Amino acid sequence: LIVTSAHFPRVLDSHMSRLLLLALSALALQQCSAQSTAERPIDLGDAPRVARSPWDGLRVGMKTDEEEKGGEQFQFQADVNKLMDIIINSLYSKKEIFLRELISNGSDALDKVRFMSLTDAAVLGEGDTAKLEMKLIADKEAKTLTLIDRGCGMSKEDLINQLGTVAQSGTSSFIEAFSEGADVNLIGQFGVGFYSVYLVADSVAVHSKSNDDEKQWVWESSADSTFSVYEDAGEDLGRGTKIVLTLKEDCLEFLEEERLKGLIKRYSEFINFPIYLYTTKEEEEEVPIEEGDEEEGDEEEEEEEEEGEDDEEIEDAEDEEDDAPKTKKVKKTVNDWELINDAKALWTRNPSDITDDEYKSFYQSLTKDFGEPLTHTHFSAEGEVEFKSILYIPKEAPYDLYNDYYKKQNNLKLYVRRVMITDEFDELLPRYLGFIKGVVDSDSLPLNVSREMLQQNKVLKVIGKKMTRKALAMIKSLADADKSEDEEDEEDEETEKEEKEVEEKDGEEESKYEKFWKAFGKYIKMGLIEDAANRTRLAKLLRYATSKSGDKEISLEEYVANMKDDQKNIYYISGDDKDSLMKSPSVEKLLAKDIEIIFMTDSVDEYTVQHLTEYEGKRLINASREGLKLEEGEKDKKREEQYKEMFKPLIDYTKETLGKKVEKVQISKHLVSSPVVVLSADYGWTAQMEKVMKSQAFADQSKYEFMKSKRMFEVNPRHPMIVELNTKIKDGAADESTKDMVMSLYLSAVVSAGYQLTPEDAQDFSSRIGRIVSSGLGVELDAELAPELEVADEPEEEEEEGEEEEETVAAAEEGEEEE
Repeated sequence: LIVTSAHFPRVLDSHMSRLLLLALSALALQQCSAQSTAERPIDLGDAPRVARSPWDGLRVGMKTDEEEKGGEQFQFQADVNKLMDIIINSLYSKKEIFLRELISNGSDALDKVRFMSLTDAAVLGEGDTAKLEMKLIADKEAKTLTLIDRGCGMSKEDLINQLGTVAQSGTSSFIEAFSEGADVNLIGQFGVGFYSVYLVADSVAVHSKSNDDEKQWVWESSADSTFSVYEDAGEDLGRGTKIVLTLKEDCLEFLEEERLKGLIKRYSEFINFPIYLYTTKEEEEEVPIEEGDEEEGDEEEEEEEEEGEDDEEIEDAEDEEDDAPKTKKVKKTVNDWELINDAKALWTRNPSDITDDEYKSFYQSLTKDFGEPLTHTHFSAEGEVEFKSILYIPKEAPYDLYNDYYKKQNNLKLYVRRVMITDEFDELLPRYLGFIKGVVDSDSLPLNVSREMLQQNKVLKVIGKKMTRKALAMIKSLADADKSEDEEDEEDEETEKEEKEVEEKDGEEESKYEKFWKAFGKYIKMGLIEDAANRTRLAKLLRYATSKSGDKEISLEEYVANMKDDQKNIYYISGDDKDSLMKSPSVEKLLAKDIEIIFMTDSVDEYTVQHLTEYEGKRLINASREGLKLEEGEKDKKREEQYKEMFKPLIDYTKETLGKKVEKVQISKHLVSSPVVVLSADYGWTAQMEKVMKSQAFADQSKYEFMKSKRMFEVNPRHPMIVELNTKIKDGAADESTKDMVMSLYLSAVVSAGYQLTPEDAQDFSSRIGRIVSSGLGVELDAELAPELEVADEPEEEEEEGEEEEETVAAAEEGEEEE
């Protein structure tokens, strides 16, 4: 192989030429070496032989030009009948989709005409031809559905190439030809939407007239492997397309006006161009009575006069009626074009140009909810993914919102260029934001060919992340507005008394965020459990009642702001209601120290705090667990040690009496006025969590036995009952009554803490209460029962019947005497 610099263009410099010469030389030497090796095997002498590999001789690599030329190339073939069957019966899950596809095609055709008219106004034509609109006609007698548009129409070649070639998108070709790939806001992508008509039609006839063709043509097919094109001798369209569907027998429902209206409003409500439906109505109108009808009326009136009693009055009325022209009401059938899509795609406009009334009207049109939304957000995203969206928060929660949290919500509607694709998906917003209603319109969403389903990929995740943050920001703005209103109320308290009274009345009304929290607060708490990425944002939205908030609920941010200087933790307790928690022995020490306590009264709160262990560096401590972790000085520690030594007899005796019912008996850090309290260990379920788990209908309780918390029994060393019990045990005077006292104290503490008694403990507790009541009343436990009351026997029925007969006879005789 001889390579010289003459082989290279003169434009290359000497350095580049040298590099290329070196590379080619190395390649030539490698080839020569390979050939010589192949011709003359290397003599290995006595070297050990290696087993031959089964892969020897196999060449792996790219084909050379010679190998490619030597191979024979073929084109894929398709069975047209099977392909059409797949397109018709496998791409679409609902038959009703055909109308969406036809309207979308008509909208594209109208958009093309409008686009071309920007440079040539003569394209639109004159009169009715210039009207950019679509019309729909349902003929029940002929069983046909007709769609007419004033779009660009198709020539004979277009009909053959676009309708006769499967997956040939005229819209895509138009975009490439006229805008070099720029977005001209057209819908079609795949070129198979037209064939969805065969879901409902046996045959289809497409009448079309294009400005590029002097003649009007008809394309006709029955979904087989053939179609025909011939010149149209019928009605002149001027410009546009008329599609006539001959419906199948099982699809005649699509000839009903209400059905068509519903489909247009569902899928094509926001199409840019007006869609008219040819409707039939019955109206009443007054028409003059003809002579024949008048004579019949006179005969009827005469018959009525003969039967009536007031002949003279009727005659006078007739004389007055004769003076006025006689008419009658007749039902008349009226046909008219009704505009179906009167709503506008509000999300395509600039938010600064839209009024609150327009947002409200759009919400009502979109959701069919006659109320007002609580708030809304309107935004558009640009960059890697482009989409526009309007999101609403309803003022009230639907009645069945909490019946099934895991069901798919259909509150968010997905549009692609103003055509609704689906509302049955939950990929864009997480489940805990399923109550939010609105629209999303994007050209970047990856749709499958049927445009009914979304494909999972990175684009969806990006859109979902952006929408979630926008939704949370909308909720946060409600919370911030509520906070600013509270600050204004505090400033207004310093005004005159008359103004105060007015403000108090206004203050009684709930703020927007309070309404939101009442309706959807549980969903936000579920979000804390499910969405770790947004947990910090969601934590700021939480609202709880506290020991100092009165009837109002406050945020964790406000709680932290109100904390004492020496307070390092956030304290809470969970239970059924605020009043019972306020009286719980577990919070006595916290209340005595004037520490604010959060009351969690929702069942879901127990799950929430498992995922929210701290807020802004402050740990959340459950007051119903052992160890409050309060700040203690040296004196407090010494005092506790002395108490332990002093009450050791009682502690040991109580632990021996209760046995395995408790894990530990100790001096309490929670109590102030109560004698005893039962607490949960640091790990495991609390009393409230046990209630929640036991209330699960299908829960297997045996699987969760290990989660039940060990109980801690704490005593108050300052309470007189505890002091006396300790003295009695210390002096050796403990007896059976002492055991009863300890057990009664324990069982009462279990009930007070919110735990459910086991059947054995419940029976024991009941008998102990009975003994206490008997002792208080001075009644012996084995006292005999009082004798049973004796009730006199009732008279026999026969005697009663005899007495009744005697009374009847006596009454009859008295009547005869009076006569």
